[in-house]
Amino acid sequence: MDIFNLTMNKVFLNLGKQPLANSFLTNVKKKTLDQEFFYNLKICFNTKNFLVSIQKPVNPKKQYTDKYAHRASESKTMRSAFKLVAKKLHKRFKPKKIMEIGSNDGVFLKNFDKKSVIAVEPCKNLAKITKKRFKTYDEFWNLKLSKKIIKQKKEKIDLIFSANTISHIPNLKETFMGINNILSDKGVLVIEDPSLQKVIKNNSYDQFYDEHVYVFSAIAIQNIVKNYGLRLFDVEQISTHGGSNRYYICKNNSKHKNTLRLKHNLISEKFLKLNTIESYKKFAKRVLSSKLRLVKLLRKLKKNNKKIISYGATYKSTTVFNFCKIDTRLIDYVTDTTVNKQGKYTPGMHLKIIAPNEGINNHVDYAFLGAWNFKKEIFQKEKMFLKRGGKFITHVPKVMIIDK
Repeated sequence: MDIFNLTMNKVFLNLGKQPLANSFLTNVKKKTLDQEFFYNLKICFNTKNFLVSIQKPVNPKKQYTDKYAHRASESKTMRSAFKLVAKKLHKRFKPKKIMEIGSNDGVFLKNFDKKSVIAVEPCKNLAKITKKRFKTYDEFWNLKLSKKIIKQKKEKIDLIFSANTISHIPNLKETFMGINNILSDKGVLVIEDPSLQKVIKNNSYDQFYDEHVYVFSAIAIQNIVKNYGLRLFDVEQISTHGGSNRYYICKNNSKHKNTLRLKHNLISEKFLKLNTIESYKKFAKRVLSSKLRLVKLLRKLKKNNKKIISYGATYKSTTVFNFCKIDTRLIDYVTDTTVNKQGKYTPGMHLKIIAPNEGINNHVDYAFLGAWNFKKEIFQKEKMFLKRGGKFITHVPKVMIIDK
């Protein structure tokens, strides 16, 4: 049976009508709003391979365009994280040839000798940046591209790294066939993606949006890669994006031994019953409760004439705002440090996005943590806001007001 047989997919959560998470609007004129794209965000569980995914993924060509907004290097946290993992992987595997799938603006690859790296980035505006420093293929990753690279470079890859990208690609068959084809016999594929275990524990339903076609568990990854001559041999839990997993994958006949860390992770996931639909049905009930609590809190604060903004025009907050129907009646505007988001409007709910130095003023009482996964960095940056009595609102792991 095909491991991606759709008859095995059971919907357990409906997050409603959603816009593309990165489709920030330049204006809110009628013509612009009439052209805004929406899709139905339903999340399902595959009873065969235990994979959690969007029921009907959006066409990647609509998402990854030459106007893609996210710049990984603009976050101090992410710059530090990628520098650290680059050093770690170089020391552990000593790769001669490195390739990144979904290289964004080169924040990871810049930590290696530019002659030894290859970038794969389908967003033309981002590929334009990396092309100045590295050999870059501005194409979608698949088996055809892997053959093209081998033909041009005449060698295979020792380390393939991909952070928050494999979970974005609808066609996992093409993805892993291409990886198996280009990976050297001793090579290692390292994937970083949000942890399904953390999503369930934290009730962070905002990890589901159009780009996150899948939210992986180690159980699902293990089941899927074995169909393409690959083997999961290690998994590491990391704090990135509110809790992610770093998966280490090699060819079936590789010398890499399965680690005790992988064994413990699989036991932990099975203890949480991530291989049963019942766990996800319970999760769905908690999500609905979170929605009701958040809207109730915002309405109460507004009734008391409090000024509420959102901190971070994130893709996660797109899901929250559209699922909870949070617009300018509850939140005045959004602040974000990303320059090319400033002056635009959030997808779906059309909240104005402005710079933090303008938005975090003395009139603000509360700020919703749209970027809750960067809480530590934000609290460090906004000491004055907190010192004068400003407070943050979060929905992870539950709806609450925080000031420390």
